[in-house]
Amino acid sequence: MVEQRNLDAEIVKLKEEKGAFILAHNYQRPEVQDIADFVGDSLELSLKAVKAEADVIVFCGVDFMAEQAAVMNPDKLILHPEPSAVCPMAKMLTPEVVREYRERYPDAPLVLYVNSTAEVKAMADYVVTSANAAKLISKLDADLVLLGPDRNLAEHVSEVSGKKVIPIPEHGHCPVHVVFRGEHIRMARERYPEAKIIAHPECVGEVRRGADFVGSTSQMIRAVPSLGSSTVVVGTEVGIIHRLRKEYPDRAFYPLCEDAVCVDMKKITLESVLRSLRDEVHEVKVQEETAVGVREAVERTFKVLGLR
Repeated sequence: MVEQRNLDAEIVKLKEEKGAFILAHNYQRPEVQDIADFVGDSLELSLKAVKAEADVIVFCGVDFMAEQAAVMNPDKLILHPEPSAVCPMAKMLTPEVVREYRERYPDAPLVLYVNSTAEVKAMADYVVTSANAAKLISKLDADLVLLGPDRNLAEHVSEVSGKKVIPIPEHGHCPVHVVFRGEHIRMARERYPEAKIIAHPECVGEVRRGADFVGSTSQMIRAVPSLGSSTVVVGTEVGIIHRLRKEYPDRAFYPLCEDAVCVDMKKITLESVLRSLRDEVHEVKVQEETAVGVREAVERTFKVLGLR
């Protein structure tokens, strides 16, 4: 505990000296969330980086998130404390797969989840989050849409929008969210009969259908007051429970499955945050041609959603 307080103090001191800003994803370790200036989902963090009055941003999340922040903040120094913290799902969608599906469905809009690499997002027509994917696709003048890289999100969006949504690649998934099964829903109902169950759209269909609310991490957090229960079972990566308990101390939160841990998110520690800030490593850079492509796809998305 003394060591953590010392690390906290060193990080705060360096942050003030360098005029830096620390961002942490909802799935980060509790102590990393607590030292951050802002905690949120991947898009919220990138947008916060744009608004932050800081030249140095320390991004505590997996690789595609730090990349996205670098794309949207070309004039800022974006640091990723642990380069080995990657997103397995993002790696499932390659440029070769994108080109294959583009050739197979030449008239279908290509919508890519923000949980993908900058290289493939630059090839997209639109870039979405789990929070706005269904809304964006519902507004497109197309009955058939390509969506990658998460097949469960694609299935969820199809159910909500009524459109035919083809997942690319066919079996793309988040290794953490496919841990949840219908049996976990049944056990939670038995153990916490008064509880409401919330789940992420990256979960499989039987989990989404069994939940009381399905949404992104930011939507889950905002939904808690309207759930009508003081007990909530959470069907996403367990790291979010720390934030939920802080924001709603009068409610009880339990994981739908305690094994839902993203080992890559947890690679970032206070030690790695301190090292990254002190030595200004590891800088995230995205080739300008790629960054331009991603920004154009994001702008098209904002235009369709009426955010521009």
